[in-house]
Amino acid sequence: VVSTQSTGLLARAARFFCSGYPAFLISLIFIGILTAIVEQVASLLGCVWGIKKAVAGITLVAMGTSLPDTFASRSAAIHDDSADAAIGNVTGSNSVNVFLGLGLPWMLAVVWKMVDGKGEPFRVGTLYLEFSVILFVMVACLAILTLILRRVLVGGELGGSSIVKYSTGSICLTLWATYILVASLKAYDVLKIG
Repeated sequence: VVSTQSTGLLARAARFFCSGYPAFLISLIFIGILTAIVEQVASLLGCVWGIKKAVAGITLVAMGTSLPDTFASRSAAIHDDSADAAIGNVTGSNSVNVFLGLGLPWMLAVVWKMVDGKGEPFRVGTLYLEFSVILFVMVACLAILTLILRRVLVGGELGGSSIVKYSTGSICLTLWATYILVASLKAYDVLKIG
């Protein structure tokens, strides 16, 4: 039986060994593995439930990859004096998703197409990307406006009375549900916009 004290020493040693780089790299590997599992499970559920890929992506995959960020932001909001860490976590995570999560695979695909010698250009077709991005920007602007109004009216992005906190949470949930609903209606060609 390993004592709690020796387990704590082992955990500290793993964090500080080689300045923590091995622990960081191992965590990145596990994140990659879990992300692949989430994507596969979401694809299978989408197939079984008859959900279009665009809708599965903005619901199932997004939930599976964003829930850990939600808990990290909650923890940062509780333990920090300001909202900087919580909001920084959200914006940082999303920028990594967009710039690295899309940019790196696309760059690798372009390099692969150049190296394979067939001379075919690499093209990624889109069905609803433009609409989805414009809708996201509109909803994000409303979320930012909500934060600005909180700062002016309440004196900060987080905290305040229960009514203010629950109202802000309800606004954010409504914005998310609106994005999901409108993007899904577009994916199923119910909306004939664009």
